[in-house]
Formats: sequence, structure tokens, C-alpha cells
Amino acid sequence: MAVSPLSAAPSKTNEFVVDNIIRAGVKRAFTLPGLGITWSLPAFYERRGELDVFLTRSEQVASVMAQVTGRLTGKPGLFMGQGPWVSTTGSFGIMEALFSGSPMVVLTETSDYDGFGQYGVYQTMTGDYGGADIQQSLKAITKYCTYATEPEAAVYGFQMAYKHASTPRMGPAAVIMKSTIIKQDMPASPKARLYPPEGYWTYSPAKPDPEALARLARMLGEASQPVIVSGQGVYDARIGADLQALAEKLGVAVVTSYNGKGTVDELSPVACGMLGTWGNRTANRMLSKADLVLILGASMGPDYTRFRDPDMVRPGDQKIVQVDIDPRNAGWVYPVDLAIEGDVKDVVAYLQAQNLASDKKEARQALIEQVREETGYNDPPRLEAAPGSLHHTDVVAAMQNFLGPDDVVTLDAGSNRIWNTNSLRIRHPNHILVPGGVGGMGWGGPAAAAAKLALPQKRVTCLAGDGGFLMTIDVVATCVQHNVPVVFVVSNNSGLGMVRDNMGPKKIAVDFGEVNFAKTAEGLGAAGMRVDSFSGLEDALREAHKLDGPVVVEVKVDPAASYTPAAHGGAL
Repeated sequence: MAVSPLSAAPSKTNEFVVDNIIRAGVKRAFTLPGLGITWSLPAFYERRGELDVFLTRSEQVASVMAQVTGRLTGKPGLFMGQGPWVSTTGSFGIMEALFSGSPMVVLTETSDYDGFGQYGVYQTMTGDYGGADIQQSLKAITKYCTYATEPEAAVYGFQMAYKHASTPRMGPAAVIMKSTIIKQDMPASPKARLYPPEGYWTYSPAKPDPEALARLARMLGEASQPVIVSGQGVYDARIGADLQALAEKLGVAVVTSYNGKGTVDELSPVACGMLGTWGNRTANRMLSKADLVLILGASMGPDYTRFRDPDMVRPGDQKIVQVDIDPRNAGWVYPVDLAIEGDVKDVVAYLQAQNLASDKKEARQALIEQVREETGYNDPPRLEAAPGSLHHTDVVAAMQNFLGPDDVVTLDAGSNRIWNTNSLRIRHPNHILVPGGVGGMGWGGPAAAAAKLALPQKRVTCLAGDGGFLMTIDVVATCVQHNVPVVFVVSNNSGLGMVRDNMGPKKIAVDFGEVNFAKTAEGLGAAGMRVDSFSGLEDALREAHKLDGPVVVEVKVDPAASYTPAAHGGAL
């Protein structure tokens, strides 16, 4: 069938681009507009019933919200902004998308007001002398980046950016438009003929090799103590419940990567928690005891292998099977005995269909329980804090008591995150979101706002420290303006807790002055609460989620409450 050229209904570059955005199924764009993106807004206005332009207070917040939208929906989130700021403050969410494989499209421009960038003045991003080079900046942190100097190139550039962002391994893709083309009329006879985008976006995922799957099934049956590493691939495929059922049937332990935390019920009899120095010693020890390691959609990066601990993963001694949708990722960090290219969903479905059974289940399960008992998995710690304050473990315990099947939690960076990844047991698949790419401070608040927009039926709580939360506190004002009811729990220990602990007795540049986050929240139009007791925190969580709007719950955390008891840097 012949492909018809794109409809001629739009006439200008921005109108054609917006038409393609809508045809891609994008429902919301996140932005703090400036210059060329401002010139694009009239086209968005004309299609305002089909696409929501969500105004934020900073490019950093907009970029994180677009990245999280992509991760939760599986379709590229759209981040728009002026060139100088997209490539600087907005790079935060773009880098998170790159490292964590989140689909995202960045729409920006070169800020050359009169189209003559060679003067290199003011905000010019064309790469000419005296200016900055936005294409070089974004190429370094995106999967795909194109610079459009003609109207038709902007349209085709978006079509290709959406394609690259959507196909494995997913990630951020950028379209840079020369500012002066944004309001231009499309030429009557463009040099490059434009076509409907759907033909570019069609995609049939690769299926796993049947012989490799059969070999995997045999290896699972023969192994004495197999361990499954559940990673982001499992999270993104939304198959945690299926994986858990398979593991429980066979008595196979499940440990998770950082991005895979919460893919299975962490109180399941086969669950052993999250791997890594800042994960759970149960998971680390269980992996070291495996004779077969089945890696499902996890990179096996050093951050969750205790920086390549030679006693934890042992190629040659352990059989290693790695499943990944990108063949480059299987056998990336460790050599493997079997690499399977394909979606982990298809692999788990195949294993379920084989109706596997194992006479080794009882012995496997016994070792799992023994390791859990030895490492205290069933009894997360509660540590003392100074009078009038709480320990991080109190915050974990209060959240554990509070969370139910309708909750989603976002984490930020720092000591509070370490305690939550170590000790908070997520009971329902995909109910936690972590900054598992670059892991930067300030991610948790915008992530929570985006999660509430994408999952309006869920209660969303952000857990952050005072340092990270203040970096993007403007998201509270954005939630007020757009009526996004999110609860932000701020563990306020008046400093950079993780850095403070790492410095030992020679502390410098780690202590902050006092900030009243509850009053600050009220000044931004939200509700604010301050608590300094465990019962007060439990009450505040319940009351905050009853209010129709954003709430900041400030928790006074003992500055001496260290993350080090949660870290696992010692012997396995």
C-alpha cells in the first residue's frame, strides 16, 4: 500500500510538530517555556483540548516529571524548554532517563534570535564562536540528538526522536530546532517529503530463542540453589506478580537491583531484598550462595554488586544466565554461560508454561529462610534517637505501618534513601520509584508529582531529606497550582547526612542552617506539618493524605542518626 504524504492541514513548523506529538499519543508536555518554545506555544494553544501543556517552575522539575512519566507509562515523556536551560538545569532529568532507560523526548532550540548565530552573543547555542554548542551538550546525554535547520527537518526529527526514545533500550532523544524556523511556513515543495509518522514508529519486539529458553529451563531444574536477580526490565514489563509466583513454586530466591526494588512482595518467602552496599545483606549473601544466577533485565552494575565483590558473583564457579532486551547488556559486566535476547516478560511466560516442578524446592526454601534469619531480614532495626527527634528507622517503620495496596512511594538521595532501600519492605509490585540512573538529589519531589498525574488513583508519598527536597521545593507551588495532591515527607537532619557520615570526625561543608519546611510549604500555598515523635508521624501521614492538596510533613531527624548500620560493606 502506498504511503500518503502527511496531511497539509497544518501550515507552520510548530503546527506540524504539534500534530506529530499528538499523533504519538502524548497527552502532556512538561515545560518552563522560553524564546523558541514560547514561539511554539500558539500551536499548542490551538490543540489545547488534545494535549496538556503542564507549566513548572524550573527546567529541572520539568525534566524529572517527563522522565518519570516515561518510566511509568512506557511511552516517551515530553520535556520542552529554551536551549541554554534545557542543556544545563534541565539535563538532570535527561541524564536520569539515559542511565535508567526511560523513554523521553526533549524539544528545544538554539536561541539565536535573528538566525545569525555567528555573533555569539547573549544566549546563542549554535556552536559558533562566542556561543555554546547545544548539540554537543545534548549528544553526550541522549540516545539520539538531531539539529533541524529547515522546517521539514524539525518534523522528521521529532518522528525519529520518538522512534529512538521508544525502542530498546529506551532512553532520551532530543530535537533541537534553529529558533527562526519555528514560526516559518512549511515550504510548498519541501526537499524532504514528509509522511505520516506511524510507519516510522511501528515495531515488533524480538522473541527469545526457543533453544535458549529450553536450556534455561533445564538449568533451573538442575540447580541446587538458583537465585533470580530481578531488575528494571521486570519493573518495566509489570510482571512482578508472575515472577513471584514462578519463584515461589520452584523455591527460587529473588533479589533485586536498585531499579528493580519492589518488583516482588518483599515479604514473600522467596524475597531477599535489594542488592548492594546500600542494599540488604540478606540479598548479598543469598547471591553469593547461588550456583545458578538468573539475571532478568538487570545490568549487574557495580553499585549493586558491592563494586564487583569477587565473592558475590563468581563467573566460572556459578552458572550465569542473563536476559535482556538489548543484546549488548547480556554479558556486559560479567561473562555469562547463556545470554538470551528478548523481553523478560516472554521468558517468564515461557517458564510458567513449562509447568516446571522441582524436588529441590524444600531444600532451596530452607536455605533462603536460614539466610534471612542469620541476616535479620525479618526484623528490620529500630535505633534510638535523641529526645525530640526521630531516627531514620522510625520513618521506615511508620511508612511500613501506613502503606497499602493503593500507595506509591518515591525516594530521593542520601541517608534517608539508604535506610528505605535497606529496610522498607515493599509489598506490592511497582509501588516504589527510585532515582536509579544518576541518583541525584532533588529527584523525589518532581517524581512524586509526575507519579500522581500518571497514576491518579494512587496515594503518592515522597520520602526525601532536607538537602534534596529544598533543591526542587518549587514543585510544591506547582502541585498547588495544578491541584496535585502529593504528600512530601521531609527527614530534616539539618545537613547532608550521607556526606556527614562519610567524613567521620573531620566534618566540613555538611551542616545546614535551620529551615522550617512546614511554614515554607504554607507560604507556597500547601499545608505544612511538623512532627518530632513516632506517633505524631503516623498521625500526620493519615491526616495529610485526607487533605485535598499537597502537604509537606517535616520530620525532625536526629543529625547523629547515621546511615552506616544500614550499609553492607563487611564480609558476606
